[in-house]
Amino acid sequence: MGCHAGAATMEVAAREAGASDLLDGFAADYPKGPHDKPQSMCPAFGSLRVGLRMRRVATVLSGSACCVYGLSFVSHFYGARRSVGYVPFNSESLVTGKLFEDIRESVHEMADPDRYDAIVVTNLCVPTASGVPLRLLPKEINGVRIIGIDVPGFGVPTHAEAKDVLAGAMLDYARAEVAAGPVPAPATGRDDRPTVTLLGEMFPADPMMIGAMLAPMGLAAGPVVPCREWRELYAALDCGAVAAVHPFYTAAMRSFEAAGRPIVGSAPVGHDGTAQWLASIGDAFGLPADRVAAAQNAFLPAIKAALEGARIDGTITLSGYEGSELLVARLLIESGARVPYVGTACAKTEQSRQDREWLEAHGAMVKFRASLEDDLAAMEAVQPDLAIGTTPVVQKGKELGIPSLYFTNLISARPLMGPAGAGSLAQVVNAAMDNRDRMATMKAFFEGVGGGDTAGVWEGTPNIRKDFRAQNLKKLEKQARARKAEQMI
Repeated sequence: MGCHAGAATMEVAAREAGASDLLDGFAADYPKGPHDKPQSMCPAFGSLRVGLRMRRVATVLSGSACCVYGLSFVSHFYGARRSVGYVPFNSESLVTGKLFEDIRESVHEMADPDRYDAIVVTNLCVPTASGVPLRLLPKEINGVRIIGIDVPGFGVPTHAEAKDVLAGAMLDYARAEVAAGPVPAPATGRDDRPTVTLLGEMFPADPMMIGAMLAPMGLAAGPVVPCREWRELYAALDCGAVAAVHPFYTAAMRSFEAAGRPIVGSAPVGHDGTAQWLASIGDAFGLPADRVAAAQNAFLPAIKAALEGARIDGTITLSGYEGSELLVARLLIESGARVPYVGTACAKTEQSRQDREWLEAHGAMVKFRASLEDDLAAMEAVQPDLAIGTTPVVQKGKELGIPSLYFTNLISARPLMGPAGAGSLAQVVNAAMDNRDRMATMKAFFEGVGGGDTAGVWEGTPNIRKDFRAQNLKKLEKQARARKAEQMI
């Protein structure tokens, strides 16, 4: 079996190899939607990104060479400045168990406490399906923590949720260390005020803005999970509440709940979102109403003014796989846009309920575990002034002459929280919508070129053989009839 095998085949093999508990856990944490495999990049990119962004943490991949090459390439494309470790294997070492021995030997060689706090070893699809038991690795070598995780494409639906796989594993490890005795304080020191841990990757300015909004209530913003260094995990656990800014971190939230920390959903986005979120934080900490009102009065007028000064007039469909799609949609609607469809590849959770209810009350249809087909159908049906989505959605939108923006690079890479986020989207969104006439001109100019029979480069007219097409169509119809007959039997 190789990585060319289908998801169903790989899952059966993994269960036969003893990974049923692992896959059942993934199914509970990350329930799948209409598609049985990721429609975005390899999910292991998410956990790889988390590890590579941490100081003094080494990353080792165990998987097919083609997968490791692709993941290494995209990690460096997105700014990684460290090497990605790789333990190669062949059919013999995989079947005989030699691969596990090679992995164990490699982590023993790497475990240098002067260089690393932790080493993360990740099984990709084929080692997971073959039952390579990373759980049997030592938990610690020479004072270096060893963390083994499985991130198979047939078990983890999106790369966003793979971030949670590693973040949750690290939090569980750190929580056990805290329970065992004293742990080091963060390098930046501890705040005297109660803190709110922020769950989910976000624009660097957003945590600072959240901290400013918490200050009138006597609170401070704690670490952002996924963290940048190991000691931040202890500070993240030592909080008064957790803000699930990205609501799909199921394993991380389970670890925080085991530590007795309450979880607050949504985020301080827009006027309504900020008012509601500050009230929820106040409830989580049991604060008096006047302290919550002080924070609201300090920031809500500025947010309202920013929204009024950066209006958006147009219809927008929005989709993505980062997990912040509902928050962006709220901000667009409060800026004046009409957003009839919001699709996210992530699953529905209790922490996303407030955002979903608010969006539905403002005329949006929210689709969790949205497939590419869902997103394309919504765009084609609505014919919006702007389509915000993933790469294939943007590609299709431009083919139709619809102005389109890539969510990950152009939307999620902007501040969203508080007054700074209130006016951050209007400039790029309005500029894109103003390009509609130019898109129509380009579409008319290239009409009939580059698609169907004219795809590719031709010096003359393509030689179209209608007789070959008719013959092939008969074969396909015959195969379809045969499949239908087999189903009836």
